Amino acid sequence: MLAGLNDAGVRYVIVGGIAANAHGSTRNTQDVDICYEPTPENRKCLAAVLSGWHGYLRGVEPGLPWTLDARAIRDAPILTLTTDLGAFDMMDRVAGVGDFQQVVEASQEVTVMEIPTRVITLDALIAAKRATGRRKDREALLELEALREMARKRKKSAEESSPDT
Repeated sequence: MLAGLNDAGVRYVIVGGIAANAHGSTRNTQDVDICYEPTPENRKCLAAVLSGWHGYLRGVEPGLPWTLDARAIRDAPILTLTTDLGAFDMMDRVAGVGDFQQVVEASQEVTVMEIPTRVITLDALIAAKRATGRRKDREALLELEALREMARKRKKSAEESSPDT
């Protein structure tokens, strides 16, 4: 999915379980979650990719007269889809973080499965999980906060052992 998004020129940030995995989480994720830039051009690129993957509303019986296009994406700022490649969730803002530009500012470049992409930072991911209030997100917080504490300890230890300090 990430390669397809990149190849189509979609501007996005990974914000869900894959972002957590990129930060060291061992929790399994069943979908790809992105925050996308809500411009007409980017919605058009995103709709083209998702249509190619036969994207359809998750949890809705087949046959509903619905078209996955830039307008549908514009009119539904959060969409949960099934695709030929798996479950795909997308939003134009992230609770606890903000709009796409704020999400980009709270992200970092990483390589996921040999594909360069942007993922939300661990601090921003924690803020987002807190903001949703969902049970599964509260459960994930325990591991994410432990990962953040471990990263802080590693950083402090590296600073203390640096010859410049």
